[in-house]
Amino acid sequence: MNIAETIASDVTSAMKKKDELELSTLRLVRSSLKNKQIELGRELTDEDTLAVLKSMKKQYADALVDFEKAGRTDLADRQKLEITILDRYLPQQMNAEDLERIVKEAIEAGGFSGIADMGKAMGAAMKAVEGRADGNAVRAIVQRLLAS
Repeated sequence: MNIAETIASDVTSAMKKKDELELSTLRLVRSSLKNKQIELGRELTDEDTLAVLKSMKKQYADALVDFEKAGRTDLADRQKLEITILDRYLPQQMNAEDLERIVKEAIEAGGFSGIADMGKAMGAAMKAVEGRADGNAVRAIVQRLLAS
């Protein structure tokens, strides 16, 4: 069962549980997936689905920051729950130690040194982590390692 099928079956179970938050979040995910499918003009692969989910999570995280700045704890709490729902379908994120080790290996394998190689090092590092880490975290580690 691919990710989109899992989401569709979870929509049904959310209906049965009468979980309005989960249901509305999953319906929005399903709608976004359908829009992406129409945009691409083909069936979505799991990679396409993950890209949509990551994009949605980033939007929710940005909204969460805005809600917290505005003091809207009710909306911030809802965003946190929606992010938790999205996280169920995304790959497990790497811990900091593993991420640093993999980025360091990618930099050493490519022979990158100095900030001038930042773009090439980022490309190699992002390929090595395979979407299991946030790009900003990878960038921070790459900058630190290349600067030293």
